[in-house]
Amino acid sequence: MKAVEFDAILTDEGKIALPAECQGDIPAGQQLRVVVMREAVAADEAWRSTGRLRFEQAYSAEDVVYEHRIGR
Repeated sequence: MKAVEFDAILTDEGKIALPAECQGDIPAGQQLRVVVMREAVAADEAWRSTGRLRFEQAYSAEDVVYEHRIGR
């Protein structure tokens, strides 16, 4: 599978425009696999932060033995 990467904005109509410089790289009628990557929003960051906090709260002083075993 060949990849073409570009930045785009989702319109209010739910469409992503293919930039002109990429149009020659994709033959018309060809099936595509689309992966959308977006910047994290504040809610995502809050969710990650809460998850990390809960994980760290479960970590105890006795767990340091595992770090010694992996060489930290």
